[in-house]
Amino acid sequence: MQTPIERLTTNLNRAIVGKQDAIRLVLVALLSGGHALLEDVPGVGKTLLAKALAKSIDGQFQRIQCTPDLLASDLTGTNIWNPREGKFEFLAGPVFANILLADEINRSTPRTQSALLEVMEEAQVTIDGACHVVAQPFFVIATQNPVEYQGTFPLPEAQLDRFALSFSLGYPSMDEELQMLQRLQAGSPLEQLQPCLSLSEVKALQQKCTEVQVEIPLQQYMLALVRATREHHDISLGVSPRGSVTLQRAVQAFAFLEGRDYAIPDDVKALAPAVLGHRMISTGGHNARAVVENLLQTIAIP
Repeated sequence: MQTPIERLTTNLNRAIVGKQDAIRLVLVALLSGGHALLEDVPGVGKTLLAKALAKSIDGQFQRIQCTPDLLASDLTGTNIWNPREGKFEFLAGPVFANILLADEINRSTPRTQSALLEVMEEAQVTIDGACHVVAQPFFVIATQNPVEYQGTFPLPEAQLDRFALSFSLGYPSMDEELQMLQRLQAGSPLEQLQPCLSLSEVKALQQKCTEVQVEIPLQQYMLALVRATREHHDISLGVSPRGSVTLQRAVQAFAFLEGRDYAIPDDVKALAPAVLGHRMISTGGHNARAVVENLLQTIAIP
């Protein structure tokens, strides 16, 4: 099963210069059945990474440019009256796709943001009492600018908890930025990307990830880390049980990407900041991700 992964990684590298860690994390989110939140300043390639992933998979892709006037029904869809049939018909919204890009998600209002809660967790939308199931696989990749607050609405904790991973790309190195300029002389490489992975292959990869073995001592290590966030004096809200489950699924996907059918403590250490950091509320201006990294240094490894 590594051949499809290699094809997908190679395809993404055609559009993204460097950023191997970011590519690996977004693949972990996809293969673990979760969703990804990219937080970084404008212009570092968040949307480009999302589009490159969407073009690499032979499925339906939808993009939402979030704005304050975006309505919940603009995402999920609505019932409209059909005068010929004499009844209401459901008009599906952009969430009915395999890959959904919610660009600048924190520019939409809380009511619109909450419209994504059900579909991200249960892969379905309920409108006027009727349940509409989205296609599988279903993957949401959202972006937001963490340093610009004018005209934005911070994501509520319940919304953040639906994202399996949250991470940033950061600025490229000098060599990477030079390589980027050389590539872009002849136009955007994104236009040349072709699908290299089918939806059935994505489902098969997701299933393979669930078969990765996580031994009880490693599960106890993850729980010790999660429970420590609930008792830490710099944290007012620790990681929920959903976070524990998500961490295990992400660790399985990471181990699979590393070519193993078993997980190790290093997998947990590599993923914990991205999986747990955004699920916590810190006090006194402390950085939640830094708290996780500190806990990784203090909790004994099995």
